Amino acid sequence: MQILSDKVIFLTGGSMGIGLACAKAYAAEGANVVIAATASSHISAEEVATQLGKKHHGITCDVSNSSDVERAIGQTIEKYGKIDAIHNNAGIAMPSKPLHETSDIEWQRLMDVNLKSVLFTTRFGFEELKKSKGCILNTSSLVGEIGQENHAAYTATKGAMNALTKSMALDYAPYKIRVNAVSPAGVWTTTLRNWKEEQPDPSSIEKYLDDIHPLGYCPDGDVIADACVFLLSDKARFITGTILPVSGGAELGYRAIR
Repeated sequence: MQILSDKVIFLTGGSMGIGLACAKAYAAEGANVVIAATASSHISAEEVATQLGKKHHGITCDVSNSSDVERAIGQTIEKYGKIDAIHNNAGIAMPSKPLHETSDIEWQRLMDVNLKSVLFTTRFGFEELKKSKGCILNTSSLVGEIGQENHAAYTATKGAMNALTKSMALDYAPYKIRVNAVSPAGVWTTTLRNWKEEQPDPSSIEKYLDDIHPLGYCPDGDVIADACVFLLSDKARFITGTILPVSGGAELGYRAIR
């Protein structure tokens, strides 16, 4: 049984990394997936949709641009007649530097892509979610709770996303719209592999990333996608306002040196 059968899911940042894994998982569970991604992605939203199959749709969209998001949401409604879920997955993590070295432009770009995009998708998708009694899912990060060295601006966006998720859940509960977030630690994506190569000793990074997860390894995006499938499905029908760690236990505390 496909647990997302015939649901229409609007997925931002779905052409690479965790988003691409989610797009594949949603399609495999019977959803109609609309992938909204920037033209700068290494593979276009349209190409991903084609790979997933004829029932899916790709739209070039800058999620930090209000008119782009309004157009993409409008196209989704025109094509499918409804929206059952919005997954706010698009995000950027750079620059890797402390706060005092972060430029105004870098700060604003992080805020616009990681947070303002949620404002836009919610603004333009809200009426459809009311009709479908649908749900919103945000891709957060464990660093929004525990912090991360040399990524102050990025962690600020994820801490804000956690608070935003809870407040949205309260605001939209009267409409039977659920709002949750997933909170990964390390996940092997193109972005993480690029980050690895930028470190002073790239050869040590794989062991470091394995070791921060008590379960013993840094996963691929499929483990996050499986959790997202659950949260968007009716099996999670009484879950809202949750920041779900999908982190192999990385948040659990200090461990003995092995």
